[in-house]
Amino acid sequence: MSAFGIGSSNPNKSTEVVSPPTDGISSLSFSPKANYLVATSWDNQVRCWEITKSGTSVGSVGKASIAHDQPVLCSAWKDDGTTVFSGGCDKQVKMWPLLSGGPPVTVAMHDAPVKEVAWIPEMNLLVSGSWDKTLRYWDLRQQTPVHTQQLPERCYALSVKHPLMVVGTADRNLIVFNLQNPQAEFKRITSPLKYQTRCVAAFPDQQGFLVGSIEGRVGVHHLDEQQQSKNFTFKCHREGNDIYSVNSLSFHPVHHTFATAGSDGAFNFWDKDSKQRLKAMLRCNQPIPCGTFNNDGSIYAYAVCYDWSKGAENHNPATAKSNIYLHLPQETEVKGKPRIGTSGRK
Repeated sequence: MSAFGIGSSNPNKSTEVVSPPTDGISSLSFSPKANYLVATSWDNQVRCWEITKSGTSVGSVGKASIAHDQPVLCSAWKDDGTTVFSGGCDKQVKMWPLLSGGPPVTVAMHDAPVKEVAWIPEMNLLVSGSWDKTLRYWDLRQQTPVHTQQLPERCYALSVKHPLMVVGTADRNLIVFNLQNPQAEFKRITSPLKYQTRCVAAFPDQQGFLVGSIEGRVGVHHLDEQQQSKNFTFKCHREGNDIYSVNSLSFHPVHHTFATAGSDGAFNFWDKDSKQRLKAMLRCNQPIPCGTFNNDGSIYAYAVCYDWSKGAENHNPATAKSNIYLHLPQETEVKGKPRIGTSGRK
């Protein structure tokens, strides 16, 4: 087993983002309108870069940053690309009017750290999920939530593709909401994975979702009772007997294939429909806590930093640099392909 910190943090020769966070990176979010990338970090900062792309070369320019009082855990953009939302351990969500250069303002509050935040353009509402076991919907013009939804446990993961919203909590609960009736649970499912949920991603066609766990496994789940035979799980982010967490699931915005990233330091591209891995990337020497595609799928951004998955004794401040890298996927890596033959699943 390769120890964290040995080997290269960039074996895939991705482009390094300038001036990265000084502590662990908790989320990455691209603007839906342009190549602006936001990262949140345990150093209490929310940073934004402009990503420049010309042919096969890509670069970054630091644009701005804001601070929370405590570590920041999540981020989301407004659909018009003007504004960033960030939430974290200070139990609040800040709204940052990035493009206009205005100061950040607090727009949401919880009774415990805010783990997830998403903007729902079809409802003109912000939703925040917290370790206080609630989801709260916010109209940005009001100080109080328009609705508070009790969850069975702490919110760990959340994904919205209107009208579908999927929330993963502690105790392996997966709660599905139809946002046309957001005040009622549409369905509550026990995760098909036997271990703690780390990430979820709603299908682009809103017909189901992916779920990833700390036990190197992903579940593909369809909501329609007629489609249950299409559900399956697969192993990933494992090396021999070593099993690592799946930390990130992101769908490609054009091809609807998806990327996984894990604590083994690898990111992979998959096609759920043909049940194939399209591309396995080389392992970085530290975990990948998060990754995301830009709005047209031409850039995959991923963070490489220690995620404390092996405890304090494996934290070496001298080598524990946090980096963000930009990978330009080739079409063969992210475009689905029909399965050759019908022999066992790869």
